[in-house]
Amino acid sequence: MRDIALPTPQSESETETPRLNRRQAAKVRTRQKVLDAARQLFAERGYEPATIRDIAKGAGMSTGAVFANFQDKAELFEAVLSTDMGKLAGTMKAAAAAEGSVRTRLLAALGSGYHGSLEQLPLVQAVIARSWFQPVAAEMRTRDAIKPILSVITDTLQAAVREGELRQDADIRLLSELIYDAFLSNYRRAAYDGWAMNQLTERMGKQVDVILAGAISRQ
Repeated sequence: MRDIALPTPQSESETETPRLNRRQAAKVRTRQKVLDAARQLFAERGYEPATIRDIAKGAGMSTGAVFANFQDKAELFEAVLSTDMGKLAGTMKAAAAAEGSVRTRLLAALGSGYHGSLEQLPLVQAVIARSWFQPVAAEMRTRDAIKPILSVITDTLQAAVREGELRQDADIRLLSELIYDAFLSNYRRAAYDGWAMNQLTERMGKQVDVILAGAISRQ
């Protein structure tokens, strides 16, 4: 019998993720401490009142250590936003997997989004406020950060098209953007009118009904 050449087992050094040296590990820990402190202050105070000095103090380090990891407060804010939007999108995606109509699934996802972010309302307000004044490049990065949330809405609507609940010619991109814009605008009610979860979800339900009215399949 002809010998069969067996693949040579890879060594641990080839299969394992390269380990960080002490200096690299310390830099990762420092960066995470800064992010955690910044997230807490942005969530408590919003963007403008949260200073680099206070963020550094919250992280237990100097302002120089903060600037060694982030160019400025805007970059730090974007890093916090990107991380938080990714986590929020994961929560919303799980909620959208519920059984039921497209309306039920959308409201489950959007409701979980409200639940996951109302405790840090100043951070949400800061995102909305800065979107009107930030440079174009920063705006593009913010749009990238919210893409995972938009994708949850889009995927839910596309599933409804495949299942025949929405019309085949429904403009999914436009519907997704309208629903997201309505979702975002309702934070003003929470911020200035003290609306609670039940009020936000009730209003969101009415908004979804209006937005989807022309896209519902009549078959």
